[in-house]
Amino acid sequence: MSLKPEPIPSVPEPTARLAHIVCPKGNVCLWIGEELSAVFQDELFDSFFPRRGQPAEAPWRLALVTVLQFVEGLSDRQAAEAVRTRIDWKYALRLELEDRGFDFSVLCEFRARLLQGNGEALLFEALLRYAEERGWLKARGRQRTDSTHVLAAIQTLSRLECVAETLRHALNVLAATIPDWVRDHVPGEWYERYATRWQDYRLPSGRQERQNLAEMIGQDGRPLFALLEQTPTLTWTRNLPAVETLRQVWVQQFYADGPSARWREANDLPPSSLLICTPYDPEARFSQKRSTTWTGYKVHLTESCDDDAPHLITDVQTTPAPLSDFEMTPPIQASLAERQILPREQLLDMGYVTAEHLVNSQSQYKIDLVGPVAPDPSWQARSSTSFGTADFTIDWQAKHAWCPQGCQSVQWLPWKDRHGHEIIHIRFAARDCSPCLVRQLCTHAAKLPRTLAVRTEPAFMALQRARQRQQTPGFKEVYAKRAGIEGTLSQGVRAFELRRSRYVGEAKTRLQHLLIARALNIVRLFAWSVERPREPTRRSCFAALAPLPLAAAAG
Repeated sequence: MSLKPEPIPSVPEPTARLAHIVCPKGNVCLWIGEELSAVFQDELFDSFFPRRGQPAEAPWRLALVTVLQFVEGLSDRQAAEAVRTRIDWKYALRLELEDRGFDFSVLCEFRARLLQGNGEALLFEALLRYAEERGWLKARGRQRTDSTHVLAAIQTLSRLECVAETLRHALNVLAATIPDWVRDHVPGEWYERYATRWQDYRLPSGRQERQNLAEMIGQDGRPLFALLEQTPTLTWTRNLPAVETLRQVWVQQFYADGPSARWREANDLPPSSLLICTPYDPEARFSQKRSTTWTGYKVHLTESCDDDAPHLITDVQTTPAPLSDFEMTPPIQASLAERQILPREQLLDMGYVTAEHLVNSQSQYKIDLVGPVAPDPSWQARSSTSFGTADFTIDWQAKHAWCPQGCQSVQWLPWKDRHGHEIIHIRFAARDCSPCLVRQLCTHAAKLPRTLAVRTEPAFMALQRARQRQQTPGFKEVYAKRAGIEGTLSQGVRAFELRRSRYVGEAKTRLQHLLIARALNIVRLFAWSVERPREPTRRSCFAALAPLPLAAAAG
């Protein structure tokens, strides 16, 4: 399909007249058609559509349909039907009343073009730029970040089901690609074994029987690899995603033992960040956070939270499920810096804040990172009468430390811990520690002297300042603003299905999250424009009956 740029037409008169008569005044589609028409321009999509070939649907219309689709939570078929039948959609899309719309598959093709051209964020960023121009998004304001889990569009499989389905999926792909070769080389019993989904079988319940079945499947898969490799004209099949997934799953789940394949013990499997859970979405990963377990991804949302402006999503990051929150603080800030919408203050929970992030946020981006840091885990720090690291005096230039009793350290050794963080080991002399009268308040070691393990000076000082700051009333007042991001996640989950992926793969899931974020921003801008107040935190019927002093304390 080719792009033939034309100016966005005006709304046909019959459509405009009927739309305003039939649709309510507060209709979001009418508001989008009137207020956001400047955001949707064909020039955004010049690189995705060739100049020659069959004419395409106007890209700005497809973009707007995609946004409306996520605003109302519609499937592709439902969105295409809305284009044909709904007057408010026709008004927003500048269509005649008699326009018959397009086939729903065009929307899938449009999303594929966005992914192919790395343009999945175009629609999201275009709206943010427009919000900046209108003064709805302020530079160097206050923003907050949090994450939630996302379920992949798959059925959860056990290990045995996963290996069986992986082989069945590969056979289906090969049967569609090279049917004659499959017919000539696949054993006859495989047709009965791998013809239907393994969830339909009654699998053995005994541990040994399940292991024997798994090893039989493993032995079926190994000759398939050998046959494909021994046929020179079929070496290209190794590049098929289903065959590559089969190879990876066999490496992860089996030991190669001559012609056989031995089932791996559970404690010998790869970590969850590498373990493939299903052949139908090889990028989905298993993760656990406290009592929540899921297979899929994780989404991180950052939103503005200034009191005198609408709260808009400013950044969206989709990651594999096992990736820790603290690893995402630098990418989020780099993304905001690249688009020149860095905040003055960023409110985060403890999972995002480390000593390095406190230092780098201030030195690189001039961001005040507001969030609690983990307390000193040592028993000395937890006891109010013992001597924790904060009770020692450190001279960073002289590379010495003094204990609370005035003794000087004798060793200063730079090191790196298992996470790669630079730390310093400080040791005191045994001649000073052994006769010390308050030794039991400093160390429980019978003969060894006191040692300290501290970060380098910038990280150590930032950590100490943060621990002191988070005990102050001012910090608690500012940090209370972070709780609003929980409401944003709740709105995304309840109104836009944020926790369920519609598509397969991390790239398509990220596109979905960007479209959801844009839809959420439009809904909030619409509410701001019609002066609809933000909803307060919901209270139960019982809490509403509390006497005023108790109600104020609960609020």
